[in-house]
Amino acid sequence: MAEVTTELIKRVRQLTGAGMSAVKKALVDASGDVDKAVETLRLKGAKDVGKRAQRTAANGLIAAHLDEPANVLLELNCETDFVAKTETFQQLAADFAAHAASGDPADVAALLDSAFGGGTVASALQDAGAALGEKLDLRRFVRFAGEHVSSYLHKTSPDLPPAIGVLVELSGEASVAGKSIAQHVAAFAPRFRAREDVPSETVDAERRLAEQMARDEGKPEQAIPRVVEGRLGGFYRDFVLLDQASAQDPKKTVRQVLADAGVDVVRFARLRVGEA
Repeated sequence: MAEVTTELIKRVRQLTGAGMSAVKKALVDASGDVDKAVETLRLKGAKDVGKRAQRTAANGLIAAHLDEPANVLLELNCETDFVAKTETFQQLAADFAAHAASGDPADVAALLDSAFGGGTVASALQDAGAALGEKLDLRRFVRFAGEHVSSYLHKTSPDLPPAIGVLVELSGEASVAGKSIAQHVAAFAPRFRAREDVPSETVDAERRLAEQMARDEGKPEQAIPRVVEGRLGGFYRDFVLLDQASAQDPKKTVRQVLADAGVDVVRFARLRVGEA
């Protein structure tokens, strides 16, 4: 029987991405034959697809492609932090983000069905999951093709890849302001750009809640409209980007910071691993 050397193990790991112990066992079973070991590992990975599909991919990263022809953020999920930290997983996410930027997929389903590396994104995802031994899930992506886009990636732990990503498109050139707003969005997680973007049903629900709270607190009837408007204003300050106090200068709102820079926010997106 051929000796299973460190060099053979390294070679098979490079070809399959499988773990050390699995590679060593496959090489032993194959009497040191690299091709047979690779075939065994890939077959095992394919058979394990059904088992992995029942598991939960709750970890992962936010990858970014920040260049022409478009800026993309993409969330790729896995089961464990261990896999999230691997070069294989991080490179796969970066490749998928670049692929989404080069085309214009309408949604995740279209991206998964698109041609990629001799197959599709979906098949590449399945192959990588088989090699890494975990369920992988390309959960979502956003794509901004505007001219004045700023970005920010944030690590919630220094030994893990970015878990939060932000894209901000401004109405004009203002790179310093754009970066500042992107960092603000990462930290304060606004839900809406401006008051007019808040759905009317959301506003109505907030009004009803504020009115009920005021009555429960025994506020005078004539004071209730004022109390309701005050609490609605608080809702806007909490969840509307332009109404929030700036992270860089809390004495100013984001709207005022943008006005000082002579620009406005056209749109923004914030992705956090595992968040709705």
